[in-house]
Amino acid sequence: MSGSKTTPIRRQYLQIKKQYPDAIVLFRLGDFYETFDDDAKVLSQVCDVVLTSRPVGKGQRVPLAGVPYHAVEGYIAKLISAGYKVAIVEQVGDQPVRGLMPREVTRVVTPGTVVEPTLLEEKRNNYLAALVMDGERAGLAYVDITTGEFVTTQLADEDVRTLVTQELERLQPRECLVPEEGPEAGLVTSAFVTPYARWHFDPDTARRALLEHFHTASLAGFGCEGKPLAVQAAGAIVQYLQDTQKTALAQLISLRTYSTSEFMALDTATRRNLELTQTIRSGEKEGSLLGVLDATVTAMGGRLLRRWLNQPLLDIDKLNARLDAVEAFYRDTAARAEVRALLRGLPDLERLT
Repeated sequence: MSGSKTTPIRRQYLQIKKQYPDAIVLFRLGDFYETFDDDAKVLSQVCDVVLTSRPVGKGQRVPLAGVPYHAVEGYIAKLISAGYKVAIVEQVGDQPVRGLMPREVTRVVTPGTVVEPTLLEEKRNNYLAALVMDGERAGLAYVDITTGEFVTTQLADEDVRTLVTQELERLQPRECLVPEEGPEAGLVTSAFVTPYARWHFDPDTARRALLEHFHTASLAGFGCEGKPLAVQAAGAIVQYLQDTQKTALAQLISLRTYSTSEFMALDTATRRNLELTQTIRSGEKEGSLLGVLDATVTAMGGRLLRRWLNQPLLDIDKLNARLDAVEAFYRDTAARAEVRALLRGLPDLERLT
């Protein structure tokens, strides 16, 4: 479609869409967010929105679907649940430039970078993961930008693919970054896969991204010095957040490195048969081990309990410390009741901060 034959606002939209071809672009026009072309068809189908059309030039019309700005979160939730990225375009500035209000993408919402409370489960982490492989080694990192949890590990084994699959099954990330045209995507079966330019996983590039973010000269304090693939995965996450959710980077004040040898290995079949966090029949929490044990009164406690069940400890001292804490509250009914009463009034501090 010739630029000279289209309206200025159509040209503005096309320039933005060209920058975010893999996202559903919600374009703010007055009291509505509008979508056009194939994006409009997707919005109409996924969110049950009426599909109409809009004139964009002499004798030219394109598909159009719009949603009210005050209800946009619900529509974003449906698009994210269906596996789409969403780029939100807002009007910036108060003065028109050559008769047109300036607009730009203010944020990109992906399954792993959702921050709106209405789009999240209170007692479940929303993980963005990154995976990179090199022969019998793999690097896996994950982050929950709503709580600031940022973790990485390096796996090495003749059957490293099995280890990766087990960790992904444990984490259940909403989104996983993988190098473009790499074999990693084939291992991710329960998350939205986002191919990311391979240079983001380059060892030097990833390392530099982490050092610049944490303002340090070394990664030794984070435990991943000498673990190049762990660094590559973590560095890719930092770069991806810079591209999509710059404000989220302030939440990441530390990076923890762990080893899978610290925890009991549970394969996919075992997790399913034990019904740790969901039942075989319905796939719901109710009726699972987590559903039976979860008497937590805060969202933070609920997320912690889920993590503990998914990652059983092997360290006897740490296990005994947990059991001692349980015993202390079990024996002191008054203290237990008082603490639970106080906790009930506590907001979700992890996500609030």
